[in-house]
Amino acid sequence: MTERLAIEVLCDAKPDAAAVDAFLAAHQVPIVEGHRATFLWRGQADAVKLRHWIFGLESAQPLARLEGTDLFYLVVEIPPRSRVEYKLEVRRGEHVEWIEDPLNPHRARDPFGANSVLATAGYQLPEWAREDPLARRGLLEPFSFHSRTLGGPRSGHVYMPARWRKTRRYPLLVVHDGSDYLRYAGMRAVLDNLIHRLEIPSLIAVFVDSPDRLHEYADHEAHARFLCEELVPDLERRLPIVSEPRARCLMGASFGAVASLSTAVRYPGFWGRLLLQSGSFAFTDIGSRNHRGPVFDRVVAFMNAYREEPTAVSERVFVSCGVYESLIYENRSLIPILDATGMQVRLVEARDGHNWENWRDRLREGLSWLFPGPLMMIYE
Repeated sequence: MTERLAIEVLCDAKPDAAAVDAFLAAHQVPIVEGHRATFLWRGQADAVKLRHWIFGLESAQPLARLEGTDLFYLVVEIPPRSRVEYKLEVRRGEHVEWIEDPLNPHRARDPFGANSVLATAGYQLPEWAREDPLARRGLLEPFSFHSRTLGGPRSGHVYMPARWRKTRRYPLLVVHDGSDYLRYAGMRAVLDNLIHRLEIPSLIAVFVDSPDRLHEYADHEAHARFLCEELVPDLERRLPIVSEPRARCLMGASFGAVASLSTAVRYPGFWGRLLLQSGSFAFTDIGSRNHRGPVFDRVVAFMNAYREEPTAVSERVFVSCGVYESLIYENRSLIPILDATGMQVRLVEARDGHNWENWRDRLREGLSWLFPGPLMMIYE
């Protein structure tokens, strides 16, 4: 016989306010029991819905009110090792608001604010993503660069590894949406920790930003020229960087992944490593019209052309994507196309969505495969 859920026991007990108080004090919300998670909200409302970002499930699911109480609940089947970001939609009369779960202290922040986080059994925050007091911190400094190609300044940050020396040469990692990777994916701590653990070599990372990423990252010729003909040559003149494709990696997430791949296609062989996370690789099998809207038109044109005539543009390509993303189909479809060109390709999937902590959690696998630690690869 299947063990009864805690909320089922509470429902049968016909609780009063004191019983609800005791129940909430005894449980961590959401309540995870096997493959099922129970979401709770307490208060006066006409309706409460769960708003989540699991592609394939109804995105707005109503919570039921526990009779005789002000407690609302919903039981959802969610597999183990899952990480889900969500909000609660609360309606009072004509007023509707989306809120973070007040019963759940766990939050994930992004450029739009914050979401509540459900982690099921088997998921935990990676140890190597936490600040490690034993890991020496690299130097992170802002930079500004005037691009003739883009017709204006570009800014970002340069990461220099701890104990770096001018007499040594380092691999180069260029990161699209760099400020967001630093702020929401904790990438500075990740680099410090992985270098400290010798899982990747000491490297120089350049975090770049765009004032109009949806335009510049959608197969933009000027953006690719800026990276390959202006930024990297300037960095190689000023910093101790290995001037070889195998020591260069370009990475990004979502539209940043599109920018990374399209730049490599425009400059084949320039980037020996690519790290593509949850790429917005929209394409059409018939015709050119896409269902994701006009902002994807140039992406679709680029992906359709590349799928028609794929070529090897790098040596190694690491791809990650969440299985709860609508983009999982496009990312899976890209793998055999890349692999058929002779490039070394690796795909990693996770039970997560289109968010910064999913991308953070895949960095160790991606970076250590693209740039193995110094015991295997030394740049001097």
